[in-house]
Amino acid sequence: MKFKDRNLRMLAEAVIGDAPNFPYRSSSYITRFFEECDMDYAHDGTTRWAWTSSVLAELLAEPSSGPYVLPERFVHVFRVLMHKADAEEDDPDRALALEHINKPFSREGFEAYYGEDDLLYIWHIGTKTISQAANPHRPFTPKELERRENLSGYLDKCSEDELIEEVLLPLFRQLGFHRIQAAGHSDKALEYGKDIWMRYALPTQHVLYFGIQAKKGKLDAAGMSKGSNRNISEIYQQVLMMLGHEIFDPETSKKALVDHAFIVAGGEITKQAKNWLGQKLDATKRSQIMFMDRDDILNLFTVTNQPLPSVALPEATYSSSLDDEIPF
Repeated sequence: MKFKDRNLRMLAEAVIGDAPNFPYRSSSYITRFFEECDMDYAHDGTTRWAWTSSVLAELLAEPSSGPYVLPERFVHVFRVLMHKADAEEDDPDRALALEHINKPFSREGFEAYYGEDDLLYIWHIGTKTISQAANPHRPFTPKELERRENLSGYLDKCSEDELIEEVLLPLFRQLGFHRIQAAGHSDKALEYGKDIWMRYALPTQHVLYFGIQAKKGKLDAAGMSKGSNRNISEIYQQVLMMLGHEIFDPETSKKALVDHAFIVAGGEITKQAKNWLGQKLDATKRSQIMFMDRDDILNLFTVTNQPLPSVALPEATYSSSLDDEIPF
């Protein structure tokens, strides 16, 4: 990936402190800054902004995890630079510093912002793809835990269509999947085992196609379905149909087979259910199956900072003073 020279210079001036609201860094302090970023760059005594621009260009040219995603080490430089503990006296919340770096970022189609953990994140404005590999196993902040609980309560009461439309579609868009199409339960005849199909472009520009079979409740290996629980044997035929039926991609005007199938449950997917399905499928099809249960959905939804569905938001609490009689 490449940025325009004037945008790299503006970002470099923020790093070396030639921009307002950033601490000034001489040659030795520039080297110390990159050491703080765990990078082996030492300023060579040349023009400070030109040298720093070349370093940023080098970091920007490194491989990224996907389309519309900035390289990890490039993002890390600005996460260290924008740490709130390093705020200047006249910019305690770093709003002015954030405004400065967002000018060059926005010209390249990106935007930097602070997350609920007060760390800097950068996303692509058009696709809302965050330039960071989401780690669903990291510790959550108290606010993130609250959002996770609110979403968990929503999954208890939402319908299967709501699970797909309000949770899965926004989540997979955020994770970088493209051309996401939901079959919808009003058109079962054309579903062919898939509730959703989508595609993912690899950094090599090769495309993989995915199908999703979503169920609201728990998937188990019990003798029969009961209530919101679903027996895995009911999923078996749908998975075979999904993997064996071609999908039509209107962007390429070609048909393609599904490369991988997601089985997604709003509840738990038991180990017995996974083992039963694995034994039924041959080795080739078994390698194409991936599972996502409630914990996976909750964790990914939380770390990608997705907005909750409107009905999942906690009810507004009103002060008792609002119930007082109007004093006139």
